[in-house]
Amino acid sequence: MTEDIKKDAPENEPVTGPEAEGPAEALAAGTASADRLPAAEPDYKDRWLRAEAEVQNTRRRLQRDRDDAVRASEERILIDMVEVLDDLERALAALPEEQAGNAWAQGVALTAQRLRDALARRGVTPIATVGEPFDPTFHDALLEVAPPEGIRPGAVVQEVQKGYARDNRALRAARVVVARADH
Repeated sequence: MTEDIKKDAPENEPVTGPEAEGPAEALAAGTASADRLPAAEPDYKDRWLRAEAEVQNTRRRLQRDRDDAVRASEERILIDMVEVLDDLERALAALPEEQAGNAWAQGVALTAQRLRDALARRGVTPIATVGEPFDPTFHDALLEVAPPEGIRPGAVVQEVQKGYARDNRALRAARVVVARADH
């Protein structure tokens, strides 16, 4: 085949490339390039390992971002449910005693209880406040007052708005009044 190429080539143009080489030269060139492959192999392997690690890191990051987005969406919905529960509890607290037996009042109480149960099934629990030490992670201090008798300084004196936690994190911090700590 090399002879056919040489025959087809014009005589005034030199033949270059693998066609110009004889079988011995081509074999020697192939052996030389084969000798270079093992030296380049670790570079390819290193690149492949780095690319694989980057793909795994990207997958983990995307999974974490997705989990964070799902959690944020769930928490927004749960906060909305907590606000509805607050409204139902305020309605029940404003209910006159003589109307507590009415069917609609019992329906509101039942709805509030079902909402509490639904929140509890999703891991939402009320945050303990009165008498507990102030914790900025779970409590939002609205006011500091002189410590009343029986309450130690730095403890929560009054709950203004109930707080809720989920998975040891505040879903909504409790708004509280705190006993002033003496400095």
